[in-house]
Amino acid sequence: MRRLPVPLIICLATLLLAYGCASSPTGRTQLMLVSPEAAVVESRKAYVSTVEQLDAEDKLLDDPVLADRLQVITGRLVAVAVEEYPHTRDWDWSVALIDEARTVNAWCMAGGRMAVYSGLFEKAGLDDDELAHIMGHEISHALANHTAERMSVVLASSAGVIAAGAAADRTGLVLAGAEVAAKLAIEFPNSRQAETEADRIGIELATRAGYDPAAAVTLWIKMEDAAGAGPVEFLSTHPAPGNRRDKLGAMVPKMRRIQPAEHVAPYPVTIIRHESDLT
Repeated sequence: MRRLPVPLIICLATLLLAYGCASSPTGRTQLMLVSPEAAVVESRKAYVSTVEQLDAEDKLLDDPVLADRLQVITGRLVAVAVEEYPHTRDWDWSVALIDEARTVNAWCMAGGRMAVYSGLFEKAGLDDDELAHIMGHEISHALANHTAERMSVVLASSAGVIAAGAAADRTGLVLAGAEVAAKLAIEFPNSRQAETEADRIGIELATRAGYDPAAAVTLWIKMEDAAGAGPVEFLSTHPAPGNRRDKLGAMVPKMRRIQPAEHVAPYPVTIIRHESDLT
């Protein structure tokens, strides 16, 4: 096996010691070569670039009915999120509607920037409660700093990028290649621990927003059924162990005890159907 040069090893070790450790909302230790603040900044750049490209390719979906539906559902989820995590009140919460009927997927970057693919509705046929759980799960990845964690893993997989970043910026707030890492983080799968964490945070988020906690279970049933008709990108980036539905189901009775009688009022969320909607 080829050994890394000694200076590079020292550089990596220094970077890991200085910026490598953080704790998630559930107390899990996370690899953090990129700070959550830097992840928000770089995610915004990556999001704007992605939306501009989608608009140029005529892949943004102008569907007022779907836009209204998502604005209400994500707005209620975000209302709970900003109450539980006050620092997210300053995030630019938004959802881009992507016109890709064959893609069953959704994601949320650091800073509250989300995307939903039309295939999620055309192939999976989710009701509002199930959609709330899938978006709650995705929002939870952002709340738990999973974007920064994935960016850190992407950077850690490229020793040269890390070395360049360490030499360029000792503060750890801006690493060379961070915007590229932010884009890659959309497709880079979360760890099993991060997925479990998003399940735990997400089901509570959706429940506190007034949605049926049992829909967290039926959501995965529908996603698996959709996978039977062809590849589902959401499942490829969200590895689901066989007992995942059982674990979520076991949480339902506890969630029902915290479920409010009514939905909370929606928090303002920008729905992006055109590049001009970007804030």
